[in-house]
Amino acid sequence: MKYRVVQWSTGNVGRRALRSIIARPELDLVGVWVSSAAKEGKDAGELAGLDREIGVTATQDAQALLALKPDCIVHTAMADDRLMEAVEDLKTFLRAGINVVSSSPVFLQYPYGTLPDEAIAPIVEAAEEGGASLWVNGIDPGWANDWLPLLLSSGSERIDAIVCSEIMDYSTYDNPKVLFDIMGFGSALDDLPLLLQPGVLTLAWGSVIRQLAAALDIELDSVTQHFERLPAPGPLTVGSRTIAEGTAAALRFQVHGISAGREVLTLEHVTRLHPDLAPDWPQPAGKGCYRVEVKGEPDYLLDLQLYSNGDHAEAGVVGTAARLVSAIPAVVQSRPGLLTAMDLPLTTGRGLVS
Repeated sequence: MKYRVVQWSTGNVGRRALRSIIARPELDLVGVWVSSAAKEGKDAGELAGLDREIGVTATQDAQALLALKPDCIVHTAMADDRLMEAVEDLKTFLRAGINVVSSSPVFLQYPYGTLPDEAIAPIVEAAEEGGASLWVNGIDPGWANDWLPLLLSSGSERIDAIVCSEIMDYSTYDNPKVLFDIMGFGSALDDLPLLLQPGVLTLAWGSVIRQLAAALDIELDSVTQHFERLPAPGPLTVGSRTIAEGTAAALRFQVHGISAGREVLTLEHVTRLHPDLAPDWPQPAGKGCYRVEVKGEPDYLLDLQLYSNGDHAEAGVVGTAARLVSAIPAVVQSRPGLLTAMDLPLTTGRGLVS
């Protein structure tokens, strides 16, 4: 059976999702939505960076794409600075009877305990009204924070704590809005960006902690956040921007799940704009990695290195997109409603070995 798919946005993640959809023999790309007039009318192959045309052209006409009644929308539009608008978009898709896999808003990967019930209920109602399913992966890529730690936990005799880390050099990450506006790189250390405003870290990544807690039957007392920022010791060049000496150039944040007064679950990001910064902070395996530590009996430490044409940052984007696309058949076949990673069966790179 082939599933008819619409790709929604063609930014960093969307461009790679397009490539992944086109590569999958069980998927049929029928439409592409773009936010930019400059991209309208372009072939999906060009937008995906391929050397051939696919025969599907991009459009800004959202209603025309919904009228196609695809089996699934791959939603990768950025939502960090338009959370409520993104939620409304997802509800529109669901009411139209269209299943959705999405990279954002990240708190929807497991909103229970993070969002109030009155914020979750309208999404579930929209899904049930349309008889469709929604699954949000997050963007870490999400599987580094759910299936990987849970897989390791199955080989434990005793678990004292689990730490999931992203340790990356972001100097090659091609997303100025995220780097400078949301994460605050290049800004004064006492000027807090959106990401570091009170409660934002626990909103965005508290869902990771609560999903792990639910899967491991841990009763949490609270979810807390902590961060550190360090300045650039001299000017740094990132893309077309210069990071001035003394402005933010390294960020370490942690979101902790507290149970019985202990930090039992931790989500940590260690982000540098140059590998020599913050030498005392955790160091990556290779140029960048996702790290899972299960402390107990036995202790496990898993370092996952990733590269795409030698670039670890791009590889993270590819992994985020590909996991969404891999899940399409499972999400289409699932019960209507809001799904979490624990609702999905094992999804694989089926059909990709040539």
